[in-house]
Amino acid sequence: MKDVLTYKNFIGSVHFNSSDRIFFGKIEGINDLVTFEGSTVDELESAFKYMVDEHIKDCEEEGIPLEKSYKGTFNVRLNPRLHKKAAQFALIKGITLNQLVQRAIKRELEEN
Repeated sequence: MKDVLTYKNFIGSVHFNSSDRIFFGKIEGINDLVTFEGSTVDELESAFKYMVDEHIKDCEEEGIPLEKSYKGTFNVRLNPRLHKKAAQFALIKGITLNQLVQRAIKRELEEN
């Protein structure tokens, strides 16, 4: 698993600054920049949970969405050979490239 924290369906990135000897991160998947830090793992986790709770409270008070909205579209960058193979594979299967990508993502998510 990548270096992340989870709490109340929010994900926080985790990084370490060796010169300052501090752990830090930000809440991912939201419209605002909300950061947290700690000098120990326990402090980092507590700060993350505190900031998630504060973010939820602020959003409720301001009547704004808790999370970034996802429109269902995104760009995928592939090397040209992989792109060609995927397009040909989809054509042979009788599906669109979009359907192939959706199936692959769904399969990957179901396996984990």
